[in-house]
Amino acid sequence: MTRRYYVTTPIYYVNGAPHIGHAYTSVAADVIARFKRLAGFDVFFLTGTDEHGQKVEQAAQAAGMEPIAFADRVAADFRDMYDKMAISYDDFIRTTEPRHAEGASALWKRLEENGHIYLGAYEGWYALRDECFYGEDELVTGPDGTKVAPTGAAVEWVKEPSYFFRLSAFGDRLLELYENQPGFIEPASRRNEVASFVRQGLRDLSISRTSFNWGIPVPGDPKHVMYVWVDALANYLSAVGFPDETAARWDFWPANLHLVGKDILRFHAIYWPALLMGAGLELPRRVFSHGWWTIEGQKMSKSLGNVVDPRDLVETFGLDPVRFFLMREMPFGGDSDLSRRAIISRMNVELANDLGNLAQRTLSQIARNCGGVLPAQGTHTAEDTALLAPATLLPQIMHEQIDRQALTDALEEVWKVIRACNAYIDHQAPWKLKKTDSARMNDVLRVLADALRIIATVLQPYMPDSMDRMLTQLGVEAGERDFAALDTPLPEGRVLPAPQGIFPRFVEPEAT
Repeated sequence: MTRRYYVTTPIYYVNGAPHIGHAYTSVAADVIARFKRLAGFDVFFLTGTDEHGQKVEQAAQAAGMEPIAFADRVAADFRDMYDKMAISYDDFIRTTEPRHAEGASALWKRLEENGHIYLGAYEGWYALRDECFYGEDELVTGPDGTKVAPTGAAVEWVKEPSYFFRLSAFGDRLLELYENQPGFIEPASRRNEVASFVRQGLRDLSISRTSFNWGIPVPGDPKHVMYVWVDALANYLSAVGFPDETAARWDFWPANLHLVGKDILRFHAIYWPALLMGAGLELPRRVFSHGWWTIEGQKMSKSLGNVVDPRDLVETFGLDPVRFFLMREMPFGGDSDLSRRAIISRMNVELANDLGNLAQRTLSQIARNCGGVLPAQGTHTAEDTALLAPATLLPQIMHEQIDRQALTDALEEVWKVIRACNAYIDHQAPWKLKKTDSARMNDVLRVLADALRIIATVLQPYMPDSMDRMLTQLGVEAGERDFAALDTPLPEGRVLPAPQGIFPRFVEPEAT
C-alpha cells in the first residue's frame, strides 16, 4: 500500500515581494517533503500565491498595472525565489487559475446547499492590511490613540451587503476537535490561544464583498466576490482536483500538514476546519504554526527598511548554509533573530569545523593510506559499535521528530553523532595506526565512512547540494541515497573520487 503525504505552505499574498519569512516556511516544508520522499512516501508538496482581494487591487493600482499583470509579475518572483532556495514543490497553485476558481466555487455551493450560507449586511470594523474583520472587543488603542486591530493594522468601519457563513454554529464542534485531537494544532501554546478564542463565542463570518471586484464571483450572484480567505483556503482542495473526487490527486486529501505563520493561524485553525465540516469534507491532520524572525534584534518591516530578501543571503553565504541556518537557529515553532554574525558562526563552527573537517580528514586519509578505495568492513570493537549504533538509528529518530515538526531537534540528533565522530577520530588516531596497525586503521576509516554516509543521507533534505557532493565523495551512487539503501553496506574496494572540501570557512571581506 502506498504511503502518501500531503504538505502545504500557505499560498503567499502577492501584494509584495518574497522575503525571508516566506523562504523560512518554504524551506521547512521542503525539508519535510524531501525527508518523507527519502523514507519511501509518495509526497505531494503544494505551494503557490494568493492573488485576489482589495490589497492586491490597490497594490496593482499603485504600480500602474492591471491586477492580473501585477499578480503575474509577483508570482514569477516567488517562483524565482523558490528556485534559488531549491524548494522541491510538486505544484504551484495560483488563485487566478480556472482550476482554483472551479474548486472554490464548488466549496461555496456545497456550503450553500448544506444551509451554512445566508445573505445579510455587514457592518463592523475591517482591517484592510489583514483582510480581516474584528469585533469591537478585539480592538486595541494604537500609538496615536486611535482604535486599531490587535495586529496594529488600521481599521475602518464598513457597511455593505454580504453573504455570511454560519461560523457561530461550529464552536462546539471545533472545541471538541481540539480536545479529541490535540495534535490538530501545534505547538500547544497556540492551540490554547485558539481554543480560548473559540470559547468566547464565534460570530458568523462575512464571506463576500461588493466594494471591489478583484476576486472570484459568488456563484449565482456575481455582484459579490468571495472573501479572500474563503477563496485562499480552498486552494488546498482545488490543487488535488476538488470537486472531482476521481481526480488522480484526490487520494492525497486530507492534507497531513498545513505549515503556517502564527499570524494566519486563526484562519487555518478556526475558519478552515469549520468550512470543511460545513461542506462534509475530511479535515486536515495538523496545522503547525511557526514563529517569526527578527532582523538584528528588530522586527522586520518595510518602514525600517530591514526586509531581507533570502536571495541576497544566498548570494553572500551560499544556498545550503542559508537553508541550514534557517532550520538550525530557531527552535521550530518559536521566534528567533537573524543576524550576519549568527549565520557566520553556524557556518564556521558547525559546517566547516564539525562536519566539513570530519569529512575531509576521513576522505583524505582513505585517499592517502588506502589507495583511494573504500576499505572492507572489519570486526567492530566496542568503540566502533558505540559510534555506529546511534548513527544507524538517525533515520528513525529523525522521522519521529520530522512528524512532529521538531526540525531543529532533528538536526541536533545529527550533530550529536558528528561530534561523536570527531571525538572517535581524535581518539583512534588512524594516522598513527598507519605505522603500528594498518588493519585497524582500515577498520577505523571504514567505520567513519559508514557513519558519514548515514550523516550525509539524513542531511540531504536540509542541504541537498552539499550532501549530494559528500555522498559522491563517499562513493555512494545515485540509487543508494534513500533510507532503505542504508540497510545495504557499500561494497569494499569501491573507488572514491579525490576528496574536495565542501564547507569552506567564511571569512568576512575586509572593508575597503
